[in-house]
Amino acid sequence: MIRLPFFLPALLVATGSFVSSPIFPAPALAAETVSANEIAENYAKMLEEDYVYADIGKRYAEALRAGIASGRFAKLTGEELAGALETTVQSVSPDGHIRVRAGVGAPPPQGAGAPPSMPEPIEQAGWIAPGIAYIRFNNFPHDDATTARAAKFMADHADARAVIFDIRTNNGGGLAQMDAMLPWLFDKPTRLVTMALRASVDAKGFLIGDGPTMRRVPGDPAMVTREHWVTPNKDGRLRDAKVYLLTSGASRSAAEHFALSMKHTGRARLIGAATGGANHFGGGQDLGGDFGAFIPVGRTYDPVTGKDWEGDGLAPDVEVAPERALEVALAELGLPADDAKRLSDAYMPTRSMERRKPLVTPASGR
Repeated sequence: MIRLPFFLPALLVATGSFVSSPIFPAPALAAETVSANEIAENYAKMLEEDYVYADIGKRYAEALRAGIASGRFAKLTGEELAGALETTVQSVSPDGHIRVRAGVGAPPPQGAGAPPSMPEPIEQAGWIAPGIAYIRFNNFPHDDATTARAAKFMADHADARAVIFDIRTNNGGGLAQMDAMLPWLFDKPTRLVTMALRASVDAKGFLIGDGPTMRRVPGDPAMVTREHWVTPNKDGRLRDAKVYLLTSGASRSAAEHFALSMKHTGRARLIGAATGGANHFGGGQDLGGDFGAFIPVGRTYDPVTGKDWEGDGLAPDVEVAPERALEVALAELGLPADDAKRLSDAYMPTRSMERRKPLVTPASGR
């Protein structure tokens, strides 16, 4: 059964919004009580039952079971076993969310917030120049305090002529902060993206949820399909403001959901590099023996074209090195070149803006 732990930065969905959470197995399953082959078989079963594409999930399971039969995993432990399991799956068909980890331990209490190693979700929010508001999101956590900060930022800067959202270091998360900010930016109800969740998983209680921002629609019978919508609030001051989104290869998952929402509706201008190409959302699962895996169970896509960004990422409207994205945006907004460069340097992210390198280069995929 799909559990609902607290994890980050991947996407887990519950009661109408994404929930972020690390992958944590139940602490009762001690490492010495579960063999490597049992861990591999547990992984195979989960992928076969719940992976977003049933045909690929079956191929994943077949590859893992072939590895079990050949003895590939039997003598491996720790990160060597985790790496072998992940590489086996990624070699069949690459997926930007698939991860296997060893020694993941026990989860923090519900509501405890992000682990201590996680960065502050919001940095350098405020006026970057007269009439220009700026905010950087390092992730979109399932955290009420961060959502309140995002909402307050919009209210405090509702007289801006331009708003710059910096997601160059945003590795993912959920929808709560988006749902707090987007009603300020649109002048009519607008469909943002479509999300399809494997029906077998939806039936287990792994829910995107139905509500004001998530509307169920007909679709593939093997999937449960919902559309993400925004409804304007009553304050119209930002409806005509220019909106910029700064992107990089490190912009992944929910950050790409945000980017696609803004790009295909034409509400923001994207500047930087193509995003990371991690589309499929899912949840952390216990493999036993102190091992955990992220199982992708659904996908998000453009409601007009039906295309998602898995593997490829989203192309920006203006392609420049991520380090120059803010400088270019400020120059477009009329700042002198020297001022744009100075402010860009002062607001340069300290976290990586590089795209995550794949473990393998598979010969074929979906």
